[in-house]
Formats: sequence, C-alpha cells, structure tokens
Amino acid sequence: MSLLVVGLSHRSAPVSVLERASLSADAKAKLLHDTLAAEPAAEAAVLATCNRIELYADVDKFHAGVAELSTLLAQHSGVALEELTPYLYVHYEDRAVHHLFSVACGLDSMVVGEGQILGQIKDALALGQELHTAGRLINDLFQQALRVGKRAHSETGIDRAGQSLVTFGLEQLAGHGTPVADWAAGKRALVIGAGSMSSLAAATLARVGVAEIVVANRTAERAERLAGILVASGTGVVARAVGMSAVAAELTRVDVVVSCTGATGLVLTGDDVAAALSDGGPAGPASAPPAPAPAASPQAPAASPHAPAGPAGPGPAVTGGARVSTADAEVVARLVAAAEGGRRLADAGAVRTIAPAEAASARALAEPDGCPLGLDAPAGDGRSALAGVDAGSLELHGTWADQGEAAAQRQPRRAVRSSVDAAAVRLALLDLAMPRDIDGAVHRVPGVRLVDIESLAEASADAPMAADVDAVRGIVADEVAAFGAAQRAAHITPTVVALRAMAAEVVAMEVARLDGRVPDLDDRQRAEVTQTVRRVVDKLLHAPTVRVKQLASEPGGAGYAEALRELFDLDPQTVASVSRADAADPKNDDDPGRAS
Repeated sequence: MSLLVVGLSHRSAPVSVLERASLSADAKAKLLHDTLAAEPAAEAAVLATCNRIELYADVDKFHAGVAELSTLLAQHSGVALEELTPYLYVHYEDRAVHHLFSVACGLDSMVVGEGQILGQIKDALALGQELHTAGRLINDLFQQALRVGKRAHSETGIDRAGQSLVTFGLEQLAGHGTPVADWAAGKRALVIGAGSMSSLAAATLARVGVAEIVVANRTAERAERLAGILVASGTGVVARAVGMSAVAAELTRVDVVVSCTGATGLVLTGDDVAAALSDGGPAGPASAPPAPAPAASPQAPAASPHAPAGPAGPGPAVTGGARVSTADAEVVARLVAAAEGGRRLADAGAVRTIAPAEAASARALAEPDGCPLGLDAPAGDGRSALAGVDAGSLELHGTWADQGEAAAQRQPRRAVRSSVDAAAVRLALLDLAMPRDIDGAVHRVPGVRLVDIESLAEASADAPMAADVDAVRGIVADEVAAFGAAQRAAHITPTVVALRAMAAEVVAMEVARLDGRVPDLDDRQRAEVTQTVRRVVDKLLHAPTVRVKQLASEPGGAGYAEALRELFDLDPQTVASVSRADAADPKNDDDPGRAS
C-alpha cells in the first residue's frame, strides 16, 4: 500500500483561500482523470467539501506523487502553486489512513462530531467508482472509513461533543445560554437555496419551532418540493416557495435568514440588508407583515422560473480571483504576503485585521522554535519545497505544524462577527456557503447579527470537548492498525495462491507420471494415490502459508512475499496474473451493502 493524500482544510488554510480553491463537479472529474493520467498514480479519489479539498491516490513514488498531486490541486483549484503550498498538508500510508478515518468520525471537522462528512465521503467514493478512478485500495479505504465513522457515532457519544454545522450556527445566533428552541419560537425564516445543506437547515428550523419558512431557490420546482416536505413534516410550520427575485421583499419581513447556495457571487450584499432594515425598504421593519401565503404541498404548481439573482448596486471588489469587500482588501493583502513568505497560518481562522505586534505574537506562539526542518522558510518554487523532502521529515514537519495549530487555537476567539446584543437583533443571518453567500460587511449594519464559516471556525475552537472524543480516537487507532494488517495480508495473498497453484501442478504431473509407470491401477487405486499425494502437499504447505500471512500482516512484513517468491522460484508473471484476476473479480468490486 502506497496511499498518499495531499490537501488543505479549515485547519491549515484561511477561509479566503478555501473559497478560491473550491472545486466544481466538472473540476473534480477532470482532476481525477488527470491524476490517473499522471505517472505516479494508479487510482484516486477527491474529497471536496466547503471546509476541505483532499486528493487521495495510490502512488508508486512518494516524492513524485507529492509534487504531481500538489501541482494538480493548484491547476484545478485555480490557486497558484506557490500560494497554495504553505497551506497544504501531506499524509502517507498509515498516516493517510488515520487522517481519513479521523475525518470520517468528525474529529477533523469544524464542529467536532458532525455527521454530514459521512455523506460527503460516500459521494467521493461514488464519484471515483463512476469515473473508474477508484481501484481496490481506494474502494477498501473509503468503504472502511464509512464503517469506522458509523461505528464511532453508534458506540460513543461523539454526537454530543459537537453538533451539526446548522445547529451549531443557530446556537451562535441565539447567543450563549439561550436555548435555540426559545430563541426560534414564533420567528419567520428565509432559507436561500434548496440543496442538501439548505434542506437540513430548513428541517432544523422547523424542528426548533419557527412559525414560518420561506424557501427561495433559482429552480422553482426544487423550492416547491422542499416547502411541501416541510409542511408534511408534522412540525406545524407554514412553508412556501418563492423565486430569487422575491428575496429582497422577504428580507423586510423575516427574522432569520439561512443561506447556502452554489453561487459563485454574493447572494446578499450589505446594501441589500441595509435597505431591508431601513425605513425606506420595500415594507419597512415597523410595518405589519403580509398574511402568510397558503401552505405549499407537493402537488402545488411550480412558480415560474426567475432569472439568476444578481443584486443591483455596488458589488464586491475582486482581488486575484478572491471575492472580498473593499474594506477587507488590506487584510487579504496581509494574508497573501504571509503565503508568499512561506508562512503557515496555523489558527485556521478567518480573514481578520491583525496589528503588526499582534501578528508577531501570534506567529511566535504558533511557531515557538521554528520548523525543525526549515520548511517554513520562503520558497520560490512550491513543488521543490515539497518534493525534496523525504517521507519521515515531512511527517516531522506535519507534527510541528499541528502543534502550532493547537497552540494558536488556545488563543481567545470571537464567537460571532457582530457585537449586537441579542435583544437588539432585528435580523439574524447564517451563511453556510463556501464561497460566501452573504457579504461580510453586513455585520456593520445596525441590528444585524451574522454568523458565517469564519465565525463558526472561531467559536468551535473553544467548544467543550466531550470525553467521548478520546474513545473515538481509540477506535480510529484500532481500525487503522486493523486496516493496515488486512492490506499487508492481502498483498501476500497472490504469492500464496501462486505457490498453491504451482504445488497443484506438481501433483498433477506426478500423478500422470505414475499412470505411465503403473498402468494397471484401477480407478479406485488411482484416486486414492492422488488424494494421498495432495494431502501430503497440503499439509506441508499449510503451516508455512498460514504463518507467512500472519507475519506479512505485521508492520515491516512486506518482505515476506518476496522471500516466498525467491524460496519457491515462483514466476513473477504468474503472481501478477493472480493479482490482476483478484482485482477484476466482481465480488471484490463495490458492494452496496459494504457501505451501509
């Protein structure tokens, strides 16, 4: 097994970089095809979510694999390799398995213990299978990751250690010490988008007791379908669907907005929100809300399609492909300067203003003694910065960087991006999209509270960690050891099969030779002699083959297969043909039941 993962996540990169590095569906497919076309990779899968982009591959050369995968990530994400390199992490073999299993259990999530990542891992595996880029190793790895994640959630209380991103976001909107149900009771909510995350947000809002939910989406049919499901949920919520062109009007009458679309531009600008809350808005915050429309049902006629939303008025400034407000230009410039200097922003935080003295203090905390390998030094060529380091040194660098992240995360953090008192909040906004749907400048509008991916990253760093996290870490460690042992044992199986095939051939040749020398044997005698010879061979081979599988499953046991081939002079082509036949066996391909 030569499993390699190269990626970046909310733990290694600022939100502004993750936004720019996001992958569309077409980009993911092209990335997988190009990875297999690259010489070092035999199979691959990509795990791309709003908080991480990771490329997994089975490679035959470590250094070439790191260089190639890093270059491919840069090419398909649209972020230059030199800028992307400081935020990349690399895991190899057992460390790569440990990383994916930890991700599947929610240990590496922004909110520890969230279970949505399991669906995203399953989607990543499905895409690899559909595009035929997932071979034996990737299939086994991702299938086992799904099982490990489900085991962690069923055997421990990891679900209590962290909540789903939606629930955690609503808790941040409600404020510390305020139950979400008490805060949400009787409120009117606008949900922008009708995808999986938006649907989850709408269902959560209905469950916690909001009185009305308006669903806005570019595709009217999907909005109508989601509204119908909400009405049929039995929560008593009133739900209706509107087009994106009605968002501005709905803003004047709702209390809560949750947005999660796939838009590449802003859905709500600061001007949109300010206009909705001003006396000059379409309805005005003091005016009585219009009577709720009849509840939607699955049979309700679909609204007419609307043109894609594109709020009028001044839009955000665009710098180097990143979508940021004009006020944030200086902050982004500082982040870019940090990236160009080869430094790693270890606090996994969002774009924020840092005074020079504070920046120096933060780096001193995150990098107390400097990287022991000197990998934090400026590098002109991102590829050479990674490709020239051996696997052991790279792991040492990763450990040093992880320690820096942990130190930085112990610094005080802000909970939300608005200091508005909970009682004075007129409009609560939850932005779960990546890239952002809602302009970060809206937190300056009086009466507005904004919670987004940035503030969730900050707040979750100080969230209390349940003791069950340690239990999950134990599960991950055990499962990594078991997976490694199974893979090493499977590696020697073709050699054992080839050895037994050679033994069977020798038995057949000797029985034929006996027939020529003793032609007077009847069928019963011939069968008895044949069976005796086979039993002798089987007994002679049984103990060595069982023992060699046990030895091969232990760390460092890869050499036993080679020793077996040398001792019995096995034909390498025969062993290779057994391996190919085993990999092509339909019983070993995707089994839907294995992922359940």
